Amino acid sequence: MPEPDPPFQRARRPEQKQQRHEAILAAAREAALEGGVRSVSLNDIAERIGIHKSALLRYFETREQIFLELTARAWREWAASVTETLDNAEVSRPSLVASILASSFASRPLLCDLIPHTALSLERNVSVEAVRRYKYTSLGAVQAVSASVGRALPDLSSNECRELISTLATLAGGLWQIANPPPDLLELYAEDPALAHARVDVEPRLRRTAEVMLAGFPASRE
Repeated sequence: MPEPDPPFQRARRPEQKQQRHEAILAAAREAALEGGVRSVSLNDIAERIGIHKSALLRYFETREQIFLELTARAWREWAASVTETLDNAEVSRPSLVASILASSFASRPLLCDLIPHTALSLERNVSVEAVRRYKYTSLGAVQAVSASVGRALPDLSSNECRELISTLATLAGGLWQIANPPPDLLELYAEDPALAHARVDVEPRLRRTAEVMLAGFPASRE
């Protein structure tokens, strides 16, 4: 069995640079899943892969660009999974579509955490071209899933499908932040049962919102 290649300190060959690029993204993803996007710094990411922060900045302009690329990847993965599930569903009814959409967000904590950060910070400290690439990816993902919802529920208009997906995505980002408070708030909620309702369950709330929207679209047309 051949010996593995020795670790490199500085990426020089194209394949090494691509490997380092992916290692940075993987480290950022891991750190965000452990402590939340807000808590992750460039130093945290660099330490996880054993390089200096200055070396990391050869691959990404800023911390925000790293997470913007992670967000784009998360949107693509989400869209591929949801469209496959919707297109393969044997029964097409509003309650099933609502359940599939709610689960698709609730099962992706990183995407839910990243969504509110895109407008708040990730799009504000990167190049215009980086934002352009991200926008095309995220909008493309929403469009793909909207089209799949339209195939499952042909009575909906394309605008209604987009409105449904955009609303659920925005709500998922906000609900995830509420459902995952910092440790000091968790202690407060545990000590004061009257505040326990301040935390929400993401999936049931998303499913209920989707069901209400789907039921309300026909009435709103009138």
